[in-house]
Amino acid sequence: MTTIELKKMLIHRISEINDISFLKAIKTILDSKSETTMIALTPEQRNEIIESKKEVEQGLYINHEILNKEVSAWLNKR
Repeated sequence: MTTIELKKMLIHRISEINDISFLKAIKTILDSKSETTMIALTPEQRNEIIESKKEVEQGLYINHEILNKEVSAWLNKR
């Protein structure tokens, strides 16, 4: 059986299923094997990402190691 034949057979078999739980299970399996994953972002999330990229380009960020040292120093003073 070729890939195309198998796909056609599966499409036909799935189209005959009316059990919503079973269809959701199939969807979960298909989603986990998908080669591309699309993440839907809200406009606010997109804007935050754009602003964050601009801040990084301007050097407005702190290195993780330096931040850890600063936090540790701050905690030790308390």
